[in-house]
Amino acid sequence: MGLITPPFIAYLIGYSLACVTAVFLMFRVRHELVLFQPAYWRFLRSPWKLVTFAIAALAMTIMAPYTGDPTWDYVDASFMSIATFLTAPWAVATLFLALRRQVPGIHIYIAVCVWMFSVSWAYDVYILLKHGYYPPTWLPNIVLSSILYFAAGLFWNLQRKDGRGVVLGFMEPDWPDAANELGFRRVAWFAVPIMILVTVLIAPFLI
Repeated sequence: MGLITPPFIAYLIGYSLACVTAVFLMFRVRHELVLFQPAYWRFLRSPWKLVTFAIAALAMTIMAPYTGDPTWDYVDASFMSIATFLTAPWAVATLFLALRRQVPGIHIYIAVCVWMFSVSWAYDVYILLKHGYYPPTWLPNIVLSSILYFAAGLFWNLQRKDGRGVVLGFMEPDWPDAANELGFRRVAWFAVPIMILVTVLIAPFLI
């Protein structure tokens, strides 16, 4: 059981300050962040994205109590699924664009904090408040959840380009553009590998 030792206290204080700073910066540059632009939310409202999100979130939430992990329940499975859908496409895109030096450092910092809050920090605080101890699974959770978060960010960024076929939308200069969305039949070819990856990662917890 993860006790509240000085290192955990320091870690908790550290990422709490990081989140407060990120919120302040998000407000400060809200007009620049793609995350807050209407185009991004139109981009997320595509039917195939909403349907695949609903299926994935429902599956993760239903299976949560059967994994044998007492820290995984309906609540954290639900809010982590929602946070992933709402932020992963943007965070993954932002970090990719950072490699091309196309986004400022403030955006990179915010994306990293949003990523960590979605996959770990919110979960850690929830377990701490619910059970009174720091979750012993905090480190493996960062790794596993980050893999799923990254995969989700790639998956929900898939788009169709005339003459090029299926591409990652954030590699195009007009990202995010809801006009280039895929059809359900095209999505299936990419959804199946993602589903297999998720199953492989989750299966050990269900056995």
